[in-house]
Amino acid sequence: MKIAAIQMVSGPDVAANCATAEALLTRAAARGARLACLPEYFCLMGHQDSDKLAIAEADGDGPLQTFLAATARRLGLWLVGGTIPLHASQPGRVRNACLVYGPAGQRVARYDKIHLFAFDNGREAYDEGRVLEAGDTPVAFDADGWRVGLSVCYDLRFPELYRALMHPPCDLLLVPAAFTYTTGEAHWSLLLRARAVENQCWTMGVAQGGRHANGRRTWGHSMVVDPWGEVGACLPEGAGVVLGELDASLRDTVRSRLPALAHRKV
Repeated sequence: MKIAAIQMVSGPDVAANCATAEALLTRAAARGARLACLPEYFCLMGHQDSDKLAIAEADGDGPLQTFLAATARRLGLWLVGGTIPLHASQPGRVRNACLVYGPAGQRVARYDKIHLFAFDNGREAYDEGRVLEAGDTPVAFDADGWRVGLSVCYDLRFPELYRALMHPPCDLLLVPAAFTYTTGEAHWSLLLRARAVENQCWTMGVAQGGRHANGRRTWGHSMVVDPWGEVGACLPEGAGVVLGELDASLRDTVRSRLPALAHRKV
């Protein structure tokens, strides 16, 4: 199955971001992709964290969800909608939700980001817990016979989440993200390759990548990593499409020659 990472440089205009996403998804479908994933916050990179509250939707109802469902149906894609803000149980907070739609436009999965990013190096500081409410449940789904595990950005640093997704083993782990330039330069590729090697499956990092209107710079480098840890296509910066191919024979060869998944003790 051909898969596509949609890299973006989203800004504060939701309509413009959706138009860019649709154009890139259309390009991916035209190039043969069967599954495509948008980046974290594809719909909005606002001037402040609280901007997410203004566009938050109720689960199952809202223009962003309608857009994702309609686009999946129009293009006949398994569409992983990066993340959008959905109303949370706590006032003044939202869930950073990754929604998945099948080729007929039906919703097949929802994953809420579990690990909330915090970072302060004295020059730049982030604390997602000010606005986000954390999820608590790992989620995987089946697409054309392939098992796909969901995660978001900072989750990538927590290997126990991916181990929880390996019952039964996934074929593909998705990581829509908005890694900062600082942390991405240091760790993005390293962590994606580690998760692929540990779990002997593909990982696809789907990133925001560039200088945003709010002044933030994201790392980009959307990429597809195979079960042996080899990096295929990669887009360093800017909006675009990165394609990869799931190959059952490669997966089976890696797992049979080095049966690490069968050797797990804890």
